[in-house]
Amino acid sequence: MLAKTSLFGIAALAACVLAPCAEAGQYEFLAAPQINLSLVYRLDKLTGDVIACQFAHNPGRTDVGPGAFGVTSCYRSGDGATKQEPSDYGLIATRHEQEGGVFRVDYRTGALSICYLYFQREKQGDHEAIADQYVVCTPPWKQQASAHPGGAVSELPPAAAARD
Repeated sequence: MLAKTSLFGIAALAACVLAPCAEAGQYEFLAAPQINLSLVYRLDKLTGDVIACQFAHNPGRTDVGPGAFGVTSCYRSGDGATKQEPSDYGLIATRHEQEGGVFRVDYRTGALSICYLYFQREKQGDHEAIADQYVVCTPPWKQQASAHPGGAVSELPPAAAARD
């Protein structure tokens, strides 16, 4: 009986140690810098997964109570915003008051992406309608080569040799 209990205890301990569990501080939250936008990004600091949530009005409701004046709408991770290689990710906002996106940075590698809420539109008759909304991020960029003499860096290919 003691052997069974010990074996069970060891198995439970191993499951706790090896299981990927949410720990305090695993998520980072950052509001979009745009001053007229109630959008907050949530980042999983280990996986780099980004979602966004926003306040939405609840039309026709005037009573006081949960959900009376608005609801929280959250948008899934889309292209580039889903799980990345495990690392140490963070969110950084610009100071541009009309910017709805944020930067996802990888503090270990120096890579960064720009993430924003994407509105997928489709034509419905004579107008377009929003078919889906989700967070997308640009491919991660990391400086490979040294800076140019002026300090600027670029992903553009070097200029072709001049033709005679």
